[in-house]
Formats: sequence, structure tokens, C-alpha cells
Amino acid sequence: MSTNPAAARRTQHKKPSFPIGEELRLYLKRYRRERELPVTYERLRRFTECAPYTDPEGNMTLWETVVYDHMEMESIHEGLKHIYALLRTDGDMSVMQHLYVDRIDFCAFGNSAPFRVRIVNAYNDNPDHFYVKKGDASRVYGLELEHLLSPNRMHFMTCGNTLVEEHVAGIPGDIFVERWLDQRSEIKPIRLAKELVKFNERCFVRLLGDMRSYNFVVVITPDFEGAQIRIRAMDFDQQSYEGRMNLYRPQFFKENQSLALYCMKHLNVASARQYQREEQALMLQRADTGEERLNALLSAMSQAEIAPHSHVVELREGLAAHYGRPSYLHCNTMGELVIENLTSIRLNVAAPIPSETPRSDEVE
Repeated sequence: MSTNPAAARRTQHKKPSFPIGEELRLYLKRYRRERELPVTYERLRRFTECAPYTDPEGNMTLWETVVYDHMEMESIHEGLKHIYALLRTDGDMSVMQHLYVDRIDFCAFGNSAPFRVRIVNAYNDNPDHFYVKKGDASRVYGLELEHLLSPNRMHFMTCGNTLVEEHVAGIPGDIFVERWLDQRSEIKPIRLAKELVKFNERCFVRLLGDMRSYNFVVVITPDFEGAQIRIRAMDFDQQSYEGRMNLYRPQFFKENQSLALYCMKHLNVASARQYQREEQALMLQRADTGEERLNALLSAMSQAEIAPHSHVVELREGLAAHYGRPSYLHCNTMGELVIENLTSIRLNVAAPIPSETPRSDEVE
């Protein structure tokens, strides 16, 4: 049996793709997410050759580098540079002339079957990446909820059935566990455990599923007293699809077991509840700041079918029991469940936290 994690991931079942509905399309146009793009996903699919891509360490990956007909290549590269300019400078090409497309990779694995475009600065060889994917309503809702309810801003665009996403920079979670966890003195255990609790809560409230270690990144920012930690989702395919409640809680995935044990080692229950409540309060502040935009998004999401009804029924029963609120049982879509989750945490924030004496090794 292969021990290659890339090969192992190929065995996972794919979630069906859901079309972007009229209500969501109107939202995307209103907030300038929907743009005219010179290169679409379908155009990129018309490559003529491909070759396996190995990473800088010589390991096989799920990606293949693709080549196009020489009559098309220049036009595609110019179009991709224009898309990059839209992502970074709102389309100002005057500061992009020194960039070139170094490589286009394709990954057949995964629901979005993405293309990864490597852009390089000719003056200093500094690279950047962005992705072109099949448009999927689940992923778009996930990206936009991340933008509105998390501390992270997401830059993406749609054009019909094409979705363009920026690269989310950071250390992939599985690599972080293997090479950084318990091995780097600059990482304060309490700060990492605190961020893990907050990330877990963000995913659970906005119903972002499948946050296994290889679907998020760890961002480390040096500070004068140790490094600050931020965990960021980088895969939004499983937004509000699954029926099992615990699939929206990263702590329960076996791939994240070492991180869950890390939290248990360094936090007691009272501190974990404190950090959970802090993140709930922050999400509500973000929701209130962007209230009009969030309401428009959730209105579209409440009308969208982005999961089988059986999944909605299973999830609403689990959430009703978890929060002790029978009102969940009246929800008929995943969007309505997200709205109900926001109501639940608003009620939670108003309630006192049970007290417990913190351990002496807890600093923050």
C-alpha cells in the first residue's frame, strides 16, 4: 500500500459542484467580485501537452505542468497577466509589464480541478501564484464568509463559470505539524493553542468543513516577544455541505489529532472557553461592521441548494442539540443554519462563562 499522502488523497469522494445561482450572481456583481476576464477556465482546459510536476525537493505531486498550442500561448499568458493585475492592482497594467508567466500547472484531483499560475517578476525573480478554478457556489460562499467573518481578507473574482483565487501564503498545516510543532522555540505554546481554538470556532460557526491539516496554512509573524500565529483556511470546497456536525470542527479529524492533543496539553477548559468566546465576540463585531453585505450574502445562501436536504436535516438536529435551541429544526437550507449559528453565538456572548482556575503555565 502506498504511503504517499498525495496518492492517499486521491481516494476521497468528490462533492458535486453546485452552480452559481441568480441571487448569488447579483451579489457578486454588486460587490465587484464578478468581472470580465480575458482567460476563462474552459479556455485553460484546452492544453495540448502535460508533464508531471515535482516539488523543489524532487517529490511527486498531484500537479502537472501544461503546455498550449504556440498560436495560443502568448495570448493566454497576456490574459493571465491581466487577471493578476485585476487581483493586485484593480487592473492597472502599467506596473505589470515586467511580469511574465513562468508556468501553468493543472491538478485533476479535487472538485475544482484547478490551474495554478506562477507569475514572476523579471527584475528580481520574485514569484507569486494564483488559481483558476471551476466556479462552484459552495466555494464562493466559503470565500465570501471567510472575507466577512474571519480576520482574513480574501481576494477572488468570478466570470461566469470561472473562479479566480489568490494564493493563501503560509506553512501547510501537515508540514507545520511535521517540522515545526514542538520543534521551534520562537513559537509560544499558549499562543498556538489559543489560535487553534479560535480557528476551530470560526469553522464551526460559519460551517466550513473538511479542515484537515493539509487544507489550512499556519502564518507565523515574528514579534518582539515570540511569534504571533494565525491559521488560515485555503480550501473552501466543503462549505456547508456535510450533514455530520463534527465535520465542521477541525479538532475531530484524525489528521489534526496531534494539534488537538497539543491544545489539551497547554490549555485548561476555562481558558479554552475564554478564547472560544473571544472569537465569537469578534465574529459578531465583524458581522455588525459589514451587516448590509453579510445580510445580502446570507439571503442568497438561504435560497440556495448547496447540499442534499438529508444533510440539512441531519445537521440541524445536531446543531439544535448542541446549542439547546429547537429553532434550528425550522431551518431548511444551509444558509439558514449559518444565520441560526450567528444568533446562537450572540446569545452565548451575552451569557457568563463558568469560572475555573487557570493553570500556572497559561500566560495569555
